[in-house]
Amino acid sequence: MKNDNNYDAIVIGSGISGGWAAKEFCEKGLKTLVLERGRDVKHIKDYPTAYQDPWQLGNNNQLTLKEQKENPIASKCYANKEDAKHFFTPDDVQPYIQEQPFDWIRGYQVGGKSLTWAKQTQRWSPYDFEGPARDGFAVDWPIRYADIAPWYSYVEKFVGISGNLDGIEAMPDGEFLPPWEMNQVELEIQRRIHNSYPDRKVIAGRCAHLTKPKQIHIDQGRGACQARNLCQRGCPFGGYFSSNASTLPWAQKTGNLTLRPHAVVDSIIYDDQLGKAIGVRVIDAETNKSMEFYAKVIFVNASAIATNQILLNSISDRFPQGIGNDSGVLGKYIAFHNYLGSISASYEGFEDSYYYGRRPTQPIIPNFRNVAKQEMDFLRGYASFFGASRGRSSASQLAMQVGGDYKDQLSTLGDWHVGMMMQGETIPQEKNHIRLSTDRKDRYGVPLVITAIAYDENDFKSRDDFFQQGAEMLEAGGAKNISIHNSGQNPGLDIHEMGGARMGLDPKTSILNKWNQMHHCTNVFVTDGASMVSTGTQNPSLTYMALTARAVTYAVEQMKKGNIK
Repeated sequence: MKNDNNYDAIVIGSGISGGWAAKEFCEKGLKTLVLERGRDVKHIKDYPTAYQDPWQLGNNNQLTLKEQKENPIASKCYANKEDAKHFFTPDDVQPYIQEQPFDWIRGYQVGGKSLTWAKQTQRWSPYDFEGPARDGFAVDWPIRYADIAPWYSYVEKFVGISGNLDGIEAMPDGEFLPPWEMNQVELEIQRRIHNSYPDRKVIAGRCAHLTKPKQIHIDQGRGACQARNLCQRGCPFGGYFSSNASTLPWAQKTGNLTLRPHAVVDSIIYDDQLGKAIGVRVIDAETNKSMEFYAKVIFVNASAIATNQILLNSISDRFPQGIGNDSGVLGKYIAFHNYLGSISASYEGFEDSYYYGRRPTQPIIPNFRNVAKQEMDFLRGYASFFGASRGRSSASQLAMQVGGDYKDQLSTLGDWHVGMMMQGETIPQEKNHIRLSTDRKDRYGVPLVITAIAYDENDFKSRDDFFQQGAEMLEAGGAKNISIHNSGQNPGLDIHEMGGARMGLDPKTSILNKWNQMHHCTNVFVTDGASMVSTGTQNPSLTYMALTARAVTYAVEQMKKGNIK
């Protein structure tokens, strides 16, 4: 019966942004249904490998050759190993159609990829929101840094972000817990780079890990990060932020949350007579039965590609190209982060220095290219992450194969090594798109996604500049034996896909307004990566969370005024 399935709000997806939507709606007193296509995952209870030692894991914690062969895309993800494979969706669950190679990494479970994300959290700067209009690509962002800055603060205080107050315009400061320390080699590299490049800054990585929990984190039931760096298993201490450890339990305790796993969303239901969306059509993944749920407001947070898929599949007489898609841009202008470049080097000296624990972040050099104005022969820029480490001496390991002497030599440390990688901004283009297959469907009858997303010349120019500048910075920092590496990885493996249902000032060229609200279907909001106009050089999840909290507050205000009903 329809009345049995009525809610005030429906949230599609339970990951980073969906969890925040649930928290905000439930705290504001709305009966909220969260739909998750995957299985349920309870915090702590459903982290089966969290406490396992290395010898308890098979295959040296690697996927078997059979698993790699059966999952040629999912197996590429750095975190998809024996200890975390249960948090990665196998390739055959929703087969890929790649018009161009695009490695879409998926996590179909309650919490989504908030269980396996890298937790790196940096604010965008004013320059990032101004960039598209200034440099003439994509469309103008309908918001500026001043619009979202209070929401960054709001989210940061609840999530718990470690970092320093660095005073860098290209990467604004936030509400920080104490930072993770750099080791001695990293500090030396920092000192030398600052001496050689006064306009470039090396800072401690900012990440969603509790270095020193505050009361709000203790109230969530979370504790300090233990520096185990086993995050992909799920953290039983709640040391890093996830929907499972934080926002969903917080929403649950209000009594206003209904969480429904195994709910595969087919489409949003639009009522042509009422002129609004009235609910969501779902297939139960366990019974294969179709059902419908109804609400006054719908938030779509299924992750960028899946959100585009749902919106494109939500057709009606009013919206034959997909809900809200009068502009025809839905599914287009998909962008991502450029991870093509990395650099490795050795570092001499510091034999008497080491470090403690397994720090969950690396130092970062914020973008210094095309920040305030166009300066290069490519658009936008890149952030650079680097780290220094030392392991066991390979010579000592070869010296003995068995016995006490061999075990003694295992404690002999080798030389220091340095690694650096780029995180580059890519330029949204109409040709980079996803669309629905007209003849192939998944096991639930939902049309499969066709991905047509590729690099362009701008990405290669940015990569090559990183190779040159990164190598020069490491040389200035004292590194030796510097070598560059082109990863050759496909777009998508960055796991930062964005766009397709972008925000904008003009309904003719965008899907959403400045509140992440559909221009032409005002009770539907999109606040995950699909809403992004451009990608910046920062990790995107903090911005998703801030946009979500902001949009929910606006939606509830509009409901109270009777503008959404």
